[in-house]
Amino acid sequence: MKIFLAQQNYHIGNFEANTNKIIAAIETAKKENGDLIVFSELSICGYPPRDFLEFEDFIAEGLKCIDLIKEVADNIGVLVGCPSRNTNHKGKSLFNSAYLLYENEIKGIVNKSLLPTYDIFDEYRYFEPAFEWNVLYFKGKKLAVTICEDIWNLGEHPQYRICPMDELIKQSPDIMVNLSASPFDYVHADGRKGMVKLNVQKYKLPMIYCNTIGSQTEIVFDGGSIVMNANGDLIAEMPYFTESMQSVTWNEDGSFEEAIVRKADDLPVVMLTPEDFDQNKNISQIHNALLTGIRDYFGKMGFTKAIVASSGGIDSAVVLALTCEALGAENVRALLLPSQFSTDHSVNDAVALSQNLNSHYDIIPIKEVFSAFETELQHVFYNLPFNVAEENLQSRIRGAMVMALANKFGAILMNTSNKSELATGYGTLYGDMAGGLGVLGDLYKMQVYSLARYINREKEIIPQNIIEKAPSAELRPGQKDSDSLPEYDLLDPILYQYIERREGPREIIAMGHDEKLVTRILKLVNNNEYKRNQFCPIIRVSPKAFGVGRRIPIVGKYLA
Repeated sequence: MKIFLAQQNYHIGNFEANTNKIIAAIETAKKENGDLIVFSELSICGYPPRDFLEFEDFIAEGLKCIDLIKEVADNIGVLVGCPSRNTNHKGKSLFNSAYLLYENEIKGIVNKSLLPTYDIFDEYRYFEPAFEWNVLYFKGKKLAVTICEDIWNLGEHPQYRICPMDELIKQSPDIMVNLSASPFDYVHADGRKGMVKLNVQKYKLPMIYCNTIGSQTEIVFDGGSIVMNANGDLIAEMPYFTESMQSVTWNEDGSFEEAIVRKADDLPVVMLTPEDFDQNKNISQIHNALLTGIRDYFGKMGFTKAIVASSGGIDSAVVLALTCEALGAENVRALLLPSQFSTDHSVNDAVALSQNLNSHYDIIPIKEVFSAFETELQHVFYNLPFNVAEENLQSRIRGAMVMALANKFGAILMNTSNKSELATGYGTLYGDMAGGLGVLGDLYKMQVYSLARYINREKEIIPQNIIEKAPSAELRPGQKDSDSLPEYDLLDPILYQYIERREGPREIIAMGHDEKLVTRILKLVNNNEYKRNQFCPIIRVSPKAFGVGRRIPIVGKYLA
C-alpha cells in the first residue's frame, strides 16, 4: 500500500484555499498511484478555529468541503480533518473528527477522545470527546486512527478518562495513523518522535503521524511528520517549517520499503516537562519558527510592508534582521529616532545594520519634539525633577512617529520588546510596547543575544558593537538596563523557572537563587500583568508564552 503524508500550511476559515490545497495534493498522489493520503488535524478549517466553531455557517462550510473532497476520493483513500456534528444530542454539538473518504463516499468518521484544555488549547470549550472507538477498514487493513492528543496519554495522565489506543488495540489493528496539529516550542521540539516511539513500542504497530505546519497568529506549527515501523525504526521524517509531501510503501507483511537510517535507540525520549533553562537550546529552530511566524502573519493577513523602530540596540537589530529575512529587505523600513540622550555609536550602529541588510532607513531626531512637549507640560509638571515621566514621554514620541509612518505607507509596526522586559514591566505602554506583532516577546534577553550570534553565523549582519555593548534604553544620560533590572544572566533563569516551569518562590530559592532577588523579580512579574494584557500578539516559541496560553488575573494579589 502506497501511503502519502501531506504536510500543509492552512489558513483558518479559508475553506476555499484549504480545500483547493487538499485536492491538489490528492491529485498528485493519484498520479503517483497512491492508495491512501493522510492530512493533519482540522485541515479543512485550519487549527485552532476557536470561536469560529460557534457559527453554524462555519460548520456548514466545512461539511460542504467534505463533499467536494469526496468527489476526488474515488480510487484513493483520504484521511482528512474537519469538525463534525454530534447527532446524539448528548453533550456538546461538535466533534473534532477525522474522515475516511473513499470511492466517493464517507467510509468512516473517527472523533478525538482527548481534548486538551491547557496552555494554548481550549478544545473542550467546543467539542465533545469521543465515546466509542472503532478501527477503520480500508483495502483489507484495519486502521487505528487517532487525533493529536490521543496518542499522548499512555496511561500516565489520570486527568483523561480513557486511552484511545488501549481501546483500539482490542480490535487488532494493522497500523496506527495520527492526524495532528502539534505546535512548536523549543523545549519539546524533539518530543514527538519520542512519543511516537513510545506508542510503537507499547502497541507493537507501525505509525503514520501527520502534523501541520505554518503559523496561526501567535502559534507556530513546525511539521516534522513521521513514519515509524513496528520495530521503532524511523522510516521517514518530513522537513520542519516546510510544506511537503512524502510517500511510503507499506508491505503486506507490515514492513516498509527502503527504511531510512535511524534505529529506535537513536531517537530521543519524549520530554514531558521542560528542561533546565539553556539560552542556546535549539536556536536554529527558534530562528525558523520566528521567520514562519512573521511570514504567515503578513501573508495570511494580506500585509506586505513592515516598519521597525531601530535604536542601535540588540532587540531592534534582531527584529530588523529577521523581518528583512522573512519579507525581503525591500519591504522593510527602519526608522531611527535619536534624542539628545542617544549616543553617536547607537545611531551609527543602526545605520550600519540597515546598510548590511540593504534596507531603507530614515533618521528623524526627536529632540525638538521632546522639548516642545516639555515646554507645554511645564506649567502642570510644576518644575518637578526629571523622572520616569520624561523618559516614557520620549518612548511615546517615538511610538507616535513610527506609527505615523506605518499609517502613511501601509506598514505593520514590528514590536521589539523581549520576554525579560515584558515579564518585569520594563517597557512603556503606547511607546516601545506599541506594534502589530511581537517578534521577540517569547525570548529572554540572553536568548536574543544567542539569536543575534546565530544570525551572524556566516557573516556580520548585526554589527558586533551592538552585540557587545551594555543594553540601554538611552532615555537619560548614561542609562543602562541594569540600573532598573538585575543583570540578565541572573534575571532570565529565575523568570524561566517561574513562567515556564511554574515554580514558586520557595522552590526557586531552594535552587540557590538569592531570596531578595527572587522576591523582587516575582513581584515585578505579577505587578505588570496589566501591561502585558494590552500587548500585541507574540510569536510563541516557548512552552509558556505570554498571551493566550497564560491566563493570570490582572488584579491578583499572589506575590504582588
